[in-house]
Amino acid sequence: MKICIVSDSHDRRDMLKAAVAEAKAWGAQAVLHCGDVCAPTALRPLQEIGLPVHVIHGNNIGDTYAMFMLAQEPNSVIHYHGQDAGLDLGGRRIFIVHYPHYAEAMALTGDWDIVCCGHDHRPAITEITNIKQESCLMLNPGTVAGIGPKASYIVGDLETMVFEIKELPKA
Repeated sequence: MKICIVSDSHDRRDMLKAAVAEAKAWGAQAVLHCGDVCAPTALRPLQEIGLPVHVIHGNNIGDTYAMFMLAQEPNSVIHYHGQDAGLDLGGRRIFIVHYPHYAEAMALTGDWDIVCCGHDHRPAITEITNIKQESCLMLNPGTVAGIGPKASYIVGDLETMVFEIKELPKA
C-alpha cells in the first residue's frame, strides 16, 4: 500500500490539494495529515480526489467541531482523530502526532513501525532503534504550505518501507 504524508498545511488548500493529487497519480491509496490544518474547510478540496485522509489537529487547532462535522458528512473521505492517532494500514502499525519530540518518544516504545509528525516544518526521514532493538521510521513531511522552507510532503510504500520527500513549487 502506498501512502502520502503531509503536515502543516495552514489553510493552503491549493498546495495541499496539489500534493495529494500528485501522490494519487503516483499510486497513493491514503493520506496521513500530521496536523496544523487550521480551518477544516482547507480539507474540503480533498473530497474530490477521493483518497481516505487521516488527520489530527496539531497546535493550530482551528475549529475542532467543524473538523468533526466535516468528517461526519455523507461519503466524507476525512477521518478526524483528534490530537493523535494509531492506525493499522497496509500491515503496518502507524502513529501520527504533531510534535517531533512526542513522535521520537513514541518511536522508541517498540509499538510502532512508523511514527509521523510535523510542527517544525523540517522534512526528515529518520530511522530510530527502539527499546526492542528494532527499527522504527520517523517521518516528518515538513510543511506542505511552504511556510519557511520549501513546500514538501512524503510518499512511500508500506510494503517495501521506502519513503521519499517530495517538493512542490511555491505558489
